[in-house]
Amino acid sequence: MPKIAPVDWRVLEAVFLRAGFDFKRQQGSHRAYVKRGVARPVVIPTYAEVPVFIIRNNLKTAGLSREDYFKLLNEAR
Repeated sequence: MPKIAPVDWRVLEAVFLRAGFDFKRQQGSHRAYVKRGVARPVVIPTYAEVPVFIIRNNLKTAGLSREDYFKLLNEAR
């Protein structure tokens, strides 16, 4: 399995939109996405390269596995 690498925020947004999340709000450079059944919103900063630790934290918050992430990432590209 490949390593999780930094990606543009638009790519990460596409992954979470494909996972069923909806854009809720934006405050400064941070965009929040919500999904019914997920306790906390997923927050994506609008960076050219979102760091790996933020991607991992968001996957944990969303309840997505690495396999789910790479599958959604391939679909989003």
